[in-house]
Amino acid sequence: MNENNSNQDVAATVANRVPTDAGAASTGAIPPHELERLTDDIVQALKSVHDPEIPADIYELGLIYKVDIGEDRIVHVEMTLTTPNCPSAAELPLMVESAVAMVSGVAGAKVAVVWDPPWDQSRMSEEARVALNLW
Repeated sequence: MNENNSNQDVAATVANRVPTDAGAASTGAIPPHELERLTDDIVQALKSVHDPEIPADIYELGLIYKVDIGEDRIVHVEMTLTTPNCPSAAELPLMVESAVAMVSGVAGAKVAVVWDPPWDQSRMSEEARVALNLW
């Protein structure tokens, strides 16, 4: 996946995807202007979470794969880690859940760690590459 498209895809996913298996039928219950605000605020919340071992936030690292906002305002996040042996594996999902749940208008958050597709450096944004000096 192209590094520039990874985060744009997630932002589009935040605004456009509502899972049928998460108790949501459509985004019609959330007015478009509110959905846009929620999207922006959720992305900012995700950007506030940093991997303790890497000087970049998890959003720019490309660790967030999917974000679904249900009509019930429960936010479902699918994320991955840089490696299955990540020392922060226990704390990062809890940090994401807490950050998203604190967004005004969000009723709660649930985070699932997924491994498919596996994370690789191509998912990182240019901002993360600069922070990590990966050119």
